[in-house]
Amino acid sequence: MTKAPVLTPQADDFPRWYQDLITKAELADNGPVRGTMVIRPYGYGLWERMQGEMDARIKETGTQNAYFPLLIPQSYLTREADHVEGFAPELAVVTHGGGKELEEPAVVRPTSEMIINDYFSKWVQSYRDLPLLINQWANVVRWELRPRLFLRTTEFLWQEGHTAHATYEEARDFAAHIHRQVYEDFMVNVLAMDVVPGRKTVKERFAGAINTLTLEGMMGDGKALQMATSHELGQNFAKAFNTQYLSRDGKQELVWQTSWGSTTRMIGALVMMHGDDHGLRVPPRLAQIQAVVLAIKGDEAVLAKVRELGDRLTAAGVRVHVDDRTDTPFGRRAVDWELKGVPVRIEIGPRDLENGTAMLARRIPGGKEPVSLDALVSLLPKVLEEDQALLLKQSRERRESRTTEVATIDEAVEVTGAGGWARIPWAVLGEEGEAKLADHAVTVRCLVAEDGSVPDADDAPGNVAVVARAY
Repeated sequence: MTKAPVLTPQADDFPRWYQDLITKAELADNGPVRGTMVIRPYGYGLWERMQGEMDARIKETGTQNAYFPLLIPQSYLTREADHVEGFAPELAVVTHGGGKELEEPAVVRPTSEMIINDYFSKWVQSYRDLPLLINQWANVVRWELRPRLFLRTTEFLWQEGHTAHATYEEARDFAAHIHRQVYEDFMVNVLAMDVVPGRKTVKERFAGAINTLTLEGMMGDGKALQMATSHELGQNFAKAFNTQYLSRDGKQELVWQTSWGSTTRMIGALVMMHGDDHGLRVPPRLAQIQAVVLAIKGDEAVLAKVRELGDRLTAAGVRVHVDDRTDTPFGRRAVDWELKGVPVRIEIGPRDLENGTAMLARRIPGGKEPVSLDALVSLLPKVLEEDQALLLKQSRERRESRTTEVATIDEAVEVTGAGGWARIPWAVLGEEGEAKLADHAVTVRCLVAEDGSVPDADDAPGNVAVVARAY
């Protein structure tokens, strides 16, 4: 009999493959309340690495971390009409506490614009207080009707940045800087993800914003996933909360604001963009374990060698795990590390020791080859960088090969229905065409300029709409 595959093949059932992989790679489990999730240590380790990389980039902008309450008075949400309308269907409301009905219900934060702006209005008095640059790492709750682990969960983890500036231009430029130098840089250079930077249409922009910048990635099945967004809020929230400052000219002026966020959805993107039928493929720059050194048998000389090699690699700056669990069959351990997507396995047994070699298994390009034990320490950093570059190249080639220039709405529907993206002139599509695409479960992921840059306006000449089915 043919042995059943560990994972459902992607070509047979991509959603089932995704769920299989989340479970078998020990990334997460469903929580006890519908739509919630338990992030397991290996999955949380990926998030910690993402946090660390992003936090460093955020702090380079001069932004400082803070923390704001989980519970927000319900009355706060009535202050900015578009914002509350956008989030109303997703709100979780607390009506009782301490055994009593609350005088005012509290909303479990779906985002923190409201409560943060309440405090910004107290903290900003003068032009000397600006720019005010705040970020928080937190959890939020948005009641999901169709949950899926990491992609759409009722509770998820994220960072949300909130800033106040003296002028429109400063706020606009800061939102663009976060978009490109924080988010895009991280996704391209750490996650090895080819992403398309663009501008959301009016229909798709964040509730309460005057402009939303996005990064869109193509998953393995050709669907799009919104990876992170950066919003220009204009003065909408400043007006609602009366956030003013005394200018250098002695005038009271309203501030201009931004907000921006990225979430644990990036773990789902990591699975769907880089994973294959054998499991995860984790980019080396992200991986909390870049190389695992496996003892094939419990021979004392072998165990001593794998531990020594682990120490040498660690000293060379490689993130290493030594797997000396020889009471567990080697084949099972090898499959487990393959599922988890560790970039490199170094396998050593008695025969390898005699030959002065180890078997080097590379998860990203695949394949194995014997390598001199003496050469491993100098070879491994080069191998990891090659594999990092290969993942990004494969990601870009997938998007380019499955993106089609079209001239009509019907052509766009056909291309996206076949698992690709379509590019159509915005002058041809427009808001009316956007509504027609929605009838076919196709959305405008973003607008881009003809040269691929981010357009300055929704109706800039030459704007192109990137359209796709999406998660």
